[in-house]
Amino acid sequence: HQLVYYSVYAGWDRAARGPPPYWFPSPIDCKQTNLGRVMEENGPKLLGASYKDPISSFGLFHKFAVENQEVYWKIVLKELSIKFLQEPMSILDASDKSKKGGTWFPGAVLNIAECCLLPRPSQNRTDESTAIVWRDEGFDHYPVNRMSLKELRTLVMTVANALDTMFQKGDRIAIDMPMTCNAVIIYLAIILGGFVVVSIADSFAPQEIGTRMRVAKAKAIFTQDFIIRGGKKFPLYSCVMKGTSCKAIVIPATGDCLGVTLRDGDMSWKDFLSRAAGRSPMYSPVYQSADALINILFSSGTTGIDYPELFLMQFPFISGFRNFTRDLDLFYLILVQESQKLYHGHNFVPSDVELIPGQIWMFAQRTLAACLQIWVG
Repeated sequence: HQLVYYSVYAGWDRAARGPPPYWFPSPIDCKQTNLGRVMEENGPKLLGASYKDPISSFGLFHKFAVENQEVYWKIVLKELSIKFLQEPMSILDASDKSKKGGTWFPGAVLNIAECCLLPRPSQNRTDESTAIVWRDEGFDHYPVNRMSLKELRTLVMTVANALDTMFQKGDRIAIDMPMTCNAVIIYLAIILGGFVVVSIADSFAPQEIGTRMRVAKAKAIFTQDFIIRGGKKFPLYSCVMKGTSCKAIVIPATGDCLGVTLRDGDMSWKDFLSRAAGRSPMYSPVYQSADALINILFSSGTTGIDYPELFLMQFPFISGFRNFTRDLDLFYLILVQESQKLYHGHNFVPSDVELIPGQIWMFAQRTLAACLQIWVG
């Protein structure tokens, strides 16, 4: 990085333009990063007298992590607050050469959505901690909306209970809507209940929606009546209605009332939630193996409808084809710490629930005890 810095600013005129925009962290700053803290806590035990500090010992720590995956990944899982119903027999089983990248966490049983909804006192995450902060377009001068971890968990369980009244475990349920607070709730509820998310970009035309519903064998679809952007209303439910005959559960883009008339067989968000009435407010997660399917993704960047991205239960914290972590990307590289806000909107990370970054941010903000901030519009 210093080489890049000196190359980029080699001809910089400090007298005319002031100092170049850069920042080199101090040794104290380095120790206060997530990676620095992990190295300070574990470096002396793992590397002995060879460990000096996070900067000078980074190469040694990386080498140790590569050569001692079992030891290193136990540290990682603790940091990411991953809760297993059944612990993995090992971290990586590479004995089956037919499986490219090996088998991660063989024998592990968990529900990754549950991991996102539990308080973590060690990370200063309690039921009262803010889980999501959001603001809808047109309400810039109003206070932002806030949802606590307890409120999020309650709503996710309500949706999961309602899903149980309509679908069988393993059914595939699509989401075609912008990244909103409700989209996060629906996404986590589908996984918590043992169903499979089918992510469809809200920019798709009716024909593309229908094709992806058919390829994924989806049983139903969550969508909105409209998309509101730039002060304009763009139809979404009508596109879904033209594209598929599957049951649609329709959420109002604003307020509590839908701005469209539903076709026979479709259902409003309010009526859907009412199906959970009378059921226990508590919900027992459906635990599955680490290689269980949780999401079939059709993003706007999908190269072909026959080759969607398939995400497994282990996806949020490990991706076999990369041999690297998803949440750890944010934990180490973007320095997400407890109580910090992860922005998800056009001002920072433009994305949706139908895109890989959207799902990374959803999972990471919960497993890392941060707060997801959404700007809708």
